[in-house]
Amino acid sequence: MASRLFSPFALRDLTLVNRIVVSPMAQYSGSLTNEATDWHLMHYGNWAVSGASLMFFEATAVEPRGRVGLYDLGLWTDAQQESIARIVSFCRQHSQTALGMQLAHAGRKSGAERPWEGGHPLTMEQGGWQPVGPGDVAYPGRLTPRMLDHDGMDGVKRDFVAATLRTEALGFDLIELHAAHGYLLHSFLSPLSNNRNDEYGGDIAGRMRFPLEVFAAMRAVWPSHKPLGVRISATDWVDGGWTLDDAVVFCRELKKLGCDYICASSGGSSPDQKIDVGPSYQVPFARRVREDAGIPSMAVGVISEALQAEQAIRDGAADLVALGRGMTYDPRWAWHAAETLKEKAPFPPQYARSHHTLRFGDFFSRPAPRGWAIFACCFGGAHFVIVGGAAARTRFMSDQPNNLVLELLRAMRGDIAGLKADTIEIKERLGTLESQSASMSRRIDRMGGDVETIKRCLEIVPA
Repeated sequence: MASRLFSPFALRDLTLVNRIVVSPMAQYSGSLTNEATDWHLMHYGNWAVSGASLMFFEATAVEPRGRVGLYDLGLWTDAQQESIARIVSFCRQHSQTALGMQLAHAGRKSGAERPWEGGHPLTMEQGGWQPVGPGDVAYPGRLTPRMLDHDGMDGVKRDFVAATLRTEALGFDLIELHAAHGYLLHSFLSPLSNNRNDEYGGDIAGRMRFPLEVFAAMRAVWPSHKPLGVRISATDWVDGGWTLDDAVVFCRELKKLGCDYICASSGGSSPDQKIDVGPSYQVPFARRVREDAGIPSMAVGVISEALQAEQAIRDGAADLVALGRGMTYDPRWAWHAAETLKEKAPFPPQYARSHHTLRFGDFFSRPAPRGWAIFACCFGGAHFVIVGGAAARTRFMSDQPNNLVLELLRAMRGDIAGLKADTIEIKERLGTLESQSASMSRRIDRMGGDVETIKRCLEIVPA
């Protein structure tokens, strides 16, 4: 039975070659002006050749107050856009992986140290700032936010629209709006953080209003042929907070506005959350959203094994599976999943010989079967590998340039030289064995003579 994980999936005009997605993963490694650095070039260049069909850039702030900390990526200046353009160009040059941008505003959770530096709120002396939010409810342990008035909310909408236009100018294939994990848009949705008494607070319709307005403004300027999705927290995991039922209502409204998929995460509004963490623990949220809101879903959260991911797709719980920590721990996760499921994952030609399960095959692994010959030839526009004779001819890489075949031939020449050396060594060992055999024969002959002498001696000795 063919794998569903390695089947294609379409979102508007974007067709993904498989269902594997690299999640946005905050690196907190931008410059002090929030530009991408060489770390990002390495980080995203790695994911571009990972075999996933889609990779996301990390949560990228749309304005300075929207940063989680001092070193987030930003997308509100030309310099920031140019720094990201360098990475996009690199990924496009070496990969066919689709590129997604996650746009975010940290809201009341902004202005903190990097996690490995303690994650404490930044003081003004450290370059911190007063966060903003739907109300004046602080995230525990953080600074009290300033409530956004209507003008401030309009400004945030303009920031999201401006970042959307920059994302289009950069040539990204997809945008994901971050409305999860206690950040600004999620904090409007959750009754734990939204204590407004105007039309943007109160019941669920009021609390959804601003996030829906932001999405609609982005959809209006994002090209109609490109997908736009949303990451949500499906539940706060706290009594009295945002619930899965609320999330379904929100997703139905997003679908009406042209949302193409929902990434169903959870939590982040309160440190009092009680999360039942375990393998695939958020997959039921993706299923509920997919079934009850009628919108494609992306599953995320402690999905580390190929069969887990395959089951989520095959059972109809999700259309896509996103990995963050699992992908970081195993950057070739997609290749290994393909091996497990007996499928093929994309890979760069430079890595073709790294494992026999890749498309080119590990042709030159030793020891080679005795008596077999390996040849490479070019006939017209098609390149071939011939193993053992004409009956074993296998066409490969008909679209690759001739210099690849030349490299293969050079590699084969080295292997043939190695085989010759092995043959010489074997002949030398055989010669040694023949010499040792002759020596043993002479010893046996001498021992035979000695035995006869002993017999004669015994005959003359009295009993």
